[in-house]
Amino acid sequence: MDDVLIGTLVASTLRVSVPLILCALAGVLCERSGVIDLGLEGKMLLTAFATASVGAATGSMALALLAAVAVGVALSMLHGYACVTHGGDQVVLGVAITMMAAGLTVVLGIAWFSLGGQTPPLAEAVRLHPLFAGLAAWVREIPGVGPTLALALFGHNAFVYGALVAVAAVWWLLYRTRFGLRLRATGENPNMVDAAGVSVKGLRYQALALNGVLCSLAGSYLVLAMNPSFIPNMTAGRGYMALAAMIFGKWHPVGALWACLLFGFLDAVSIRLQGVTLPATWGGGQVPVQAIQALPYVLTVVLLAGFIGQAVAPKALGRPYVKER
Repeated sequence: MDDVLIGTLVASTLRVSVPLILCALAGVLCERSGVIDLGLEGKMLLTAFATASVGAATGSMALALLAAVAVGVALSMLHGYACVTHGGDQVVLGVAITMMAAGLTVVLGIAWFSLGGQTPPLAEAVRLHPLFAGLAAWVREIPGVGPTLALALFGHNAFVYGALVAVAAVWWLLYRTRFGLRLRATGENPNMVDAAGVSVKGLRYQALALNGVLCSLAGSYLVLAMNPSFIPNMTAGRGYMALAAMIFGKWHPVGALWACLLFGFLDAVSIRLQGVTLPATWGGGQVPVQAIQALPYVLTVVLLAGFIGQAVAPKALGRPYVKER
């Protein structure tokens, strides 16, 4: 029974961590280039709505994902136009994107579907399905650890494995390519990058474009894998959790991954603890569901309060770059 519990807990942790991982990677790329992104929550929310709306209307997963990517990149380009091109306040714009998304998704949902802001459930053909089911059955036959490994690591959908691959890809992009070196330098010393003849604004726009794609994948996952339809404010603060994970991970893809898995683990544990009864020595009775569900959010506040001062951000983060004449 313990093996089954461990396997299901690891599997749940991986599944619920996917949107956090993708969103945290989006933040890493954006903020490594020197642009603060507090709009992760809003981008994820609006792209989830785009995925659900197009998926319900067309019955096509490809079109739903394409719509989500278009919306996510458009929001990032809006972010770049206001903050990179015109030097606007990056914090204010990020909050504005989130506020706009929270209101716009509800208004459009009511106008288009008349379901109180929700969208119709997606057809089963549009949703993500588990992979490697046959391999999971084979691994389960391994004596000892087989059942645990089969439950924990196999039978997930493509986005779960893709999120882990994305961590390696972003690490490679940032630390093993010329583009990554220039991107990191843009967040540290944009004057040096400009003096080398490389466009600072161009690099920041490229980082924002990648940011939009990753945010759109995170939003799509919420609809295609976790919930069959869009629900108002269904992101439930995951964008801010991803931001906290990015800071706790010190703007490094691998560090952000471990922080996201920690959040995902707490989320998975909170689901398992619902309905748990306290021992008689502690007064008996059930643990309040609200207290259990608050665990990931409490950790977010603790990490931000305890580590935001210790984490060293890119030196040019949040500073609009003005080319010297």
